[in-house]
Amino acid sequence: MDTNKLLNLFEQIRDGSISPEAALDQLRDLPFRDLGFAKLDFHRQLRQGFPEVIFGQNKTAKQLIRIFSHLKEHHGTVIATRVSRPKAEKVLSALPELTYHPQARCLTYGQPQRPRKLGTIGILAAGTADLPVAEEAALCAEMMGNPVQKFYDVGVAGLHRLLHLLPQIRRCNVLICVAGMEGALPSVIGGLVSQPVIAVPTSVGYGSHWQGLAPLLTMLNSCAPGIGVVNIDNGYGAAALANAINRLGGVET
Repeated sequence: MDTNKLLNLFEQIRDGSISPEAALDQLRDLPFRDLGFAKLDFHRQLRQGFPEVIFGQNKTAKQLIRIFSHLKEHHGTVIATRVSRPKAEKVLSALPELTYHPQARCLTYGQPQRPRKLGTIGILAAGTADLPVAEEAALCAEMMGNPVQKFYDVGVAGLHRLLHLLPQIRRCNVLICVAGMEGALPSVIGGLVSQPVIAVPTSVGYGSHWQGLAPLLTMLNSCAPGIGVVNIDNGYGAAALANAINRLGGVET
């Protein structure tokens, strides 16, 4: 249930096309629905502007099918992240109206939210190995209704690749920087731009990289101002934060 649907329901009550009792029946599940193994938060769209996003990892295909089936009754846009291809194929056999995005490892229902005249969210990926996390961030940001521009394979090992794109990068409203290895990209970008920078460490690297801990600590210890850091491989979290900045604190263009 989103704001537009609620307003439409209230209009129907006012003009008498629906009874208060029938409206109450529609609102009965507005706060949440208890499925036993999950409590679905139908109120999140009203609070935060986007429906609850499903974390698909460790959920079974049957659980995902049930969750999607209920969420899409209430929302025109639904996302599940961290869904493997074999699991996605099982879900799609029951819900063929969903779409699987293999590189982002996400399942989606419906179309992106209606875009407003918002600034662009720039997605920067240091290397090709970081693309699954960058694509998760890009897809989620787009589904939330934001314009997105991608700048991929611009890591600091070849700084000229990044500097070549700097004029385009500076036209974005918010930047998401995805990097593994030593995680230096957000610090470099943070020293060159005035926009907010959301740093995403990835679990890409050799042994002393410690599955993303090394770039996480690099990003947290950056001396460049204006950088916020989300958890390792958390492309969705970066998109959600960028969306909030873009809608609530960003400048509309």
